[in-house]
Amino acid sequence: MILALTGSSVDGPLYRDVVDLAHRSPAWLDGVVAAWSAYGLAVFALLMVVGWWRARKVDAPAGMTALAVPVAVLVAFGADSGLKLLVRENRPCHSLPFSTLEACPGPGDWSFPSNHTAIAAAAAVALFFVSRTLGVLASGCAVAMAASRVWVGVHYPHDVLAGAFVGGLVAFLVMTVLRHRPRGLAGRLAATRLRPLLMS
Repeated sequence: MILALTGSSVDGPLYRDVVDLAHRSPAWLDGVVAAWSAYGLAVFALLMVVGWWRARKVDAPAGMTALAVPVAVLVAFGADSGLKLLVRENRPCHSLPFSTLEACPGPGDWSFPSNHTAIAAAAAVALFFVSRTLGVLASGCAVAMAASRVWVGVHYPHDVLAGAFVGGLVAFLVMTVLRHRPRGLAGRLAATRLRPLLMS
């Protein structure tokens, strides 16, 4: 079943206000936000590597938990992408007559929910299972990612809210399930050639 949501009827006025604010903002600020929107996901990958490196120095179960973080993010991305195909909401830059900071994605590149935000939220939630500090840092970055996607004009506010919910919920469920894996599994794997991945 295809829902075909019309996003402008949900929060089109708020989207227009944000895009208008972006056009009236200093060029340097727009440049920073646009760069974060385009490349900021690399920061989450870096945080996952840092979390894994630190967890290896604790014990094998901690290492396994850290290795589960990218798995949770991939599952969240898959769930979010599946929902996109179900809803099929056009990008706001296709539906509303506004110029945007970022080039408008082509037809068929659906808007709801936001994949960037889902990935960021999933990484943030999953990293809480590894390190509270990294989870808090990633959460701040995820909020910035969500805001940037609206600022550059490629998503409605409800797209990023839904993306954050889907990504965060899926990551929480995946990490919770993986945390209840057999207790001795990490130890057994640490006795194999996988040891460098699990502990130092």
